[in-house]
Amino acid sequence: MFRRLALVGLLAALATPCVAQEKLKVVATFSILGDFVTNVGGDRVEVQALVGPNGDAHVYQPSPSDAKTLAGAKVVFVNGLGFEGWIERLIKASGSKAPVVTASRGVKPRKMDDEHGRGGADPHAWQSVENAKVYVANIRDGLSAADPAGKGSYEANAASYLAKLDALDAEVKAAIEEIPADRRRIITTHDAFGYFAAAYGVTFIAPQGVSTESEVSAKDVAKIILQVRKQKIPAVFLENVSDGRLLRRIGAESGARIGGTLYSDALTDGQGAAPTYLDMMRHNVQQLSAALMN
Repeated sequence: MFRRLALVGLLAALATPCVAQEKLKVVATFSILGDFVTNVGGDRVEVQALVGPNGDAHVYQPSPSDAKTLAGAKVVFVNGLGFEGWIERLIKASGSKAPVVTASRGVKPRKMDDEHGRGGADPHAWQSVENAKVYVANIRDGLSAADPAGKGSYEANAASYLAKLDALDAEVKAAIEEIPADRRRIITTHDAFGYFAAAYGVTFIAPQGVSTESEVSAKDVAKIILQVRKQKIPAVFLENVSDGRLLRRIGAESGARIGGTLYSDALTDGQGAAPTYLDMMRHNVQQLSAALMN
């Protein structure tokens, strides 16, 4: 009798459909931030990045589907520091009541040079790995507040990812140390590498200001070409979110070599060279080393 009841119970259990844990719907404003959230959230979250791979958040125009995505989110992660000039209007239009977590909270902002672009705070704080660790801690805390049951999972994921970031930081520093100090000078498309420069000792000169919306005058171009020649700057680099024609012109007229593509504001898709933040930083350092060591 007991054996028969046990069998009936087992069959009933097998017949009962398993209810999967519903994932926390999370929105991140752009691809790099989305990668951070994915690493911390793991399999408890479903992450949607509004500005996807190779997208430029500076000039992004939100769509009605973005408002719908925000309306269904349980938590929204933004960079802050003025990076997403459109996000407040979009959140208001969506009617979303989800908590908004500013991932850069606690970062010491770098001030922009008013001669280039708009002045104010430089929003590209993730270009320093130490700052990326601040982002991860804020994301961990934001997810834990939105989903207390997953706190242990978020803490474990964050600790694992922070260890990877520590290793990455050491790797970047070691690679830059190999480059002779007098060759650590390059031209880039726009001023997105200020935090990287401060953290790792590379000088970046940009013909555009902080935003890719900034226009560059003929006078600015002539001044940069003169500077490249005078300082013997070895290389100019393109970016995946910018028009490279300007830098090609500077390279051709100054004699500096085109060093390849750097990734600043966006990751690539899975087929590209920088589908994750770790890949992006490693790729950028490899490109710098290849151009500046020769």
